Amino acid sequence: MAMSPKLVMRQGQSLVMTPQLSQSIKLLAMSNIELSTFVEGELERNPFLERDGQPDGEAQENRQPGKETVDNTPSDSAVELNGSDELEISAQAMSENLGTNLENVFPDEVKPAADQVEPKKAADVTDTYVSSSGISVSNDTSAYDRTVADFAASSISLRDHLHGQLAISAGTSTTINIAKDIIENLDEAGYLQTDLQAIADRMGVGADQVEKALEVVQGLEPVGVAARSLAECLRLQLNDRNRLDPAMVTILDNLDCLARRDFETLRKITGLDLEDLHDALVEIQLLDPKPGTAFENSPLQHVAPDVIVQEGPDGAWRLELNSDTLPRVLVNNTYLADVSGKLINDQDSGFLSECMQSASWLTKSLDQRAHTILKVASEIVKQQDAFLAYGVQHLKPLTLRAVADAIDMHESSVSRVTNNKYMMTPRGMFELKYFFTSSISATEGGESHSSEAVRARIKMLVDAETVRSVLSDDAIVTALKAHGVEIARRTVAKYRESMNIQSSVQRRREKRAMTAVNQTDEKSAFAPTSV
Repeated sequence: MAMSPKLVMRQGQSLVMTPQLSQSIKLLAMSNIELSTFVEGELERNPFLERDGQPDGEAQENRQPGKETVDNTPSDSAVELNGSDELEISAQAMSENLGTNLENVFPDEVKPAADQVEPKKAADVTDTYVSSSGISVSNDTSAYDRTVADFAASSISLRDHLHGQLAISAGTSTTINIAKDIIENLDEAGYLQTDLQAIADRMGVGADQVEKALEVVQGLEPVGVAARSLAECLRLQLNDRNRLDPAMVTILDNLDCLARRDFETLRKITGLDLEDLHDALVEIQLLDPKPGTAFENSPLQHVAPDVIVQEGPDGAWRLELNSDTLPRVLVNNTYLADVSGKLINDQDSGFLSECMQSASWLTKSLDQRAHTILKVASEIVKQQDAFLAYGVQHLKPLTLRAVADAIDMHESSVSRVTNNKYMMTPRGMFELKYFFTSSISATEGGESHSSEAVRARIKMLVDAETVRSVLSDDAIVTALKAHGVEIARRTVAKYRESMNIQSSVQRRREKRAMTAVNQTDEKSAFAPTSV
């Protein structure tokens, strides 16, 4: 059968990922830091974008004609979600302000019909767009402050600090050059992970010369730097304090016993009584196991909340977008009118048209991003109302699918919204993904429990232990079943290990040792003193 080329017409449907749609999806998944960086780049690249840093009042009075503003903070400062058509009204108001249809920004988001939206309780959530003057959060102001020590630590690196001391230290030129090489091979914690023989081969010197250079580096500040192990790091610091006696050396040679809290074995091999062993361990705990971390010069990036939840005067939760994390930009139409009459060729005209289209789309995408974050966060607050009111033990199991179905949005969009977004609540600041936990079955067919709530209950049981009532994993399972939680022993062990809680044997050993030390301290306190 002969084959010949021919033309065939077919109809079909497909989703075309345009550059603008791809940009909108990326903006939705960005954290506030990434978004600020992206917008700064667009402001530098696009001549039609301008930063709007004025409060709303000043912006309305001073805004020049021809400048269109689309800035994530609509004039309707409060949108009540207590009726059946609130989302429709909000979308319509924004659409009129933008002059565009928001339905096409995220095609996987379906807007519900007015008769399909279930009435919400009056005390559930009040959605509030923040004013452009900003919001002061009194819940946790420490999250935004950087101390003087932070700036001092970031002003100089560990290597620069050591090189500065090495420049005025005594030694031959060969020793100094080897020491410089050693400093360059230190990790962030200040440890030397490179083999000395490898340094000797690379520098073309003897191993004894490398040892001498290592002693020079280990004599610099901070004490303990250039150690090759934790034991050597602690040994250098104890030697500097003139406390490196034989008992301390024995403890450092048996750090595995210290890690297991096997104080009885340490007491036997060191020959110390409980009181002296207690003093020695306290002194070791005061040492710095990572002397180089104080000089890390990576900038501190404190997390700023994207959404703020507060309890209103009427007892309802008020949910606000944090204006500090929302870049506000203007589209300057006046500039387009000025340069349009001065275009020389079609290439310039095409470039300006592309810039104008990009600027308009960016402002619309930013507004849609803010609206989507607020919608998802509102549903999370409604679902986790008990957590906000009573704490982690009342956290409910929640999935992305449940939230997506409740707000008629695609699950992938909810996943992007909850990625690297944070919510400030009266209980503290949490990533939005924190509220999505797996489900643990309840006994006798009751309501299921959140895995995070079960973890919190396990920690509470362990914290309440005494030396006579240390709970095994089986005992924890029994205690949880008494509270209506159906859980397997291996799941308890997994949750316990994820919270860095030791086994019952290790916890019992540590409590016994600490009880013996405390009894020794009490006897010493009440012992008669000679005059």
